[in-house]
Amino acid sequence: MQQGDGNLRVGVLGVQGSVKEHMDKLKLIKGIEAVEAKDRDTILTLDALIIPGGESTAIGKILVDFGLKDAILKLNERKVPIWGTCAGMILMAKHIVNDERIHLGIMDITVRRNAYGSQIDSFKTRLMIPAVSENEIEAVFIRAPYIESVGDGVRILAKYEGKIVAAQQDNLLATAFHPELTDDLSFYRYFLRL
Repeated sequence: MQQGDGNLRVGVLGVQGSVKEHMDKLKLIKGIEAVEAKDRDTILTLDALIIPGGESTAIGKILVDFGLKDAILKLNERKVPIWGTCAGMILMAKHIVNDERIHLGIMDITVRRNAYGSQIDSFKTRLMIPAVSENEIEAVFIRAPYIESVGDGVRILAKYEGKIVAAQQDNLLATAFHPELTDDLSFYRYFLRL
């Protein structure tokens, strides 16, 4: 559903979390129209959507209260690329170990929330993710989840200390860390190739 100017309309779900940081990164990539997606109609026009980090419970409630959940589910039915970072990964998961709520439930992963502890346990590391880049990628973990298990058809992209921290299933991408808080655009380019 590309617009007339040939640019891809890539939205960042604009309800809470690191919206500005994702928008700033998208603006650095040629051929991308970065859109802050705050309503159903905008979401339905997108060629790709990023669900940013933030507070998964709060974002999940907003998705339902404002009818955004159905719009995102429609995007997924059309196989539009959707990428969840940190809280976004939790929102996309079909199973959450330490929470009975399921939000979007579109990706066949089992996620553990706040798996690395509280805000003070946040950290940076470098990961080799051959599918994404031939260089090491800086990864910023903030109250991060990790993936405990994946279903059939889910490709594990990266692990940190034996825990899955990035995965892909068809048009869906999930990262436990925050690429928007680094200078590396590798994950954005990988996502946009989906």
